[in-house]
Amino acid sequence: MIAPQEDRIAKALTQPVYSIVAPVFNEEETLPHFYARIVQVMETLDEPFELILINDGSRDRSYRVMQELHDQDPRVRIIDFSRNFGHQIAISAGLDYAQGKAVVVIDSDLQDPPEVILDLIARWKDGAEVVYAQRASRVGETRFKLVTASLFYQLIDRITSVHIPRNVGDFRLMDRAVVLSLIQMREHHRFMRGLSAWVGFRQEAVLYHRHERYAGSTKYPLKKMISFSLDAITSFSHLPLQLATTFGFVLAGISLLGILVAIFLRLITGAIVGQASTLILVLFLGGVQLIFLGIIGEYLGRIYDEVRARPLYIVHHTLGFTEKELTEERKP
Repeated sequence: MIAPQEDRIAKALTQPVYSIVAPVFNEEETLPHFYARIVQVMETLDEPFELILINDGSRDRSYRVMQELHDQDPRVRIIDFSRNFGHQIAISAGLDYAQGKAVVVIDSDLQDPPEVILDLIARWKDGAEVVYAQRASRVGETRFKLVTASLFYQLIDRITSVHIPRNVGDFRLMDRAVVLSLIQMREHHRFMRGLSAWVGFRQEAVLYHRHERYAGSTKYPLKKMISFSLDAITSFSHLPLQLATTFGFVLAGISLLGILVAIFLRLITGAIVGQASTLILVLFLGGVQLIFLGIIGEYLGRIYDEVRARPLYIVHHTLGFTEKELTEERKP
């Protein structure tokens, strides 16, 4: 028998079993429909839940819509950032504030259908500690994005020691023990799906079909995709740095061979290498050096960000959290 609405809300406000964490950036059109589907799905379980919405510096009416949802349903809790800190940071904030025994991370654009949450929960109840939603199909995405995503996952799988499943986004369920492990990691350039794989625990997949966006446009244009890929590679692999050493040895070997050939030609045939070939070689080596200096700079910049030890995010307002929850030890 399903408990009355007031009882469900009271239980959720004391100790939710499930926390639904959803970053929000300019989703005013989608939010009411997202909320309605989340509630429809979660209330079939007759177990208390909370919906944590993180306003990541939205420039539309998203925050106003979130306030309205909170006013009509106190289970909706809001974290309002002081500015846009990025999708991965917003997920981290949601994990910091989540109180549930199981935490589900899902985007608020309805590309990931909330109905799949029931499958994730069923697998969690069977003993899995991380249940990630793996895309069997991706409707509405361009051929370019599909190809580049496939190449990225192939690359990341080859150059890292951590197995990161392919065709998997941030849509997943994590046990409380996994969440407690993740919130200890405070690096600034975050690749959450990599971190959730790195911590280990029992991980299982649930296949699903990804939908088109309900409204609005993608929040991951090409520039952000490239930045996201760089964060993933530099967070989980030293291969780019190792390539510099390898390439240096290869060029040194070629140079040594070239010196021997030049000496041979000078002594035997009297041939003199022209200035054009020398200039081309110098420009080539200069270009290679600048490329690898750039790679080293990427890693050095990330080290600098960590050494400064700035907070991952700054919260402007919160709604729906008790004083006790806000004063609990947390490393924002």
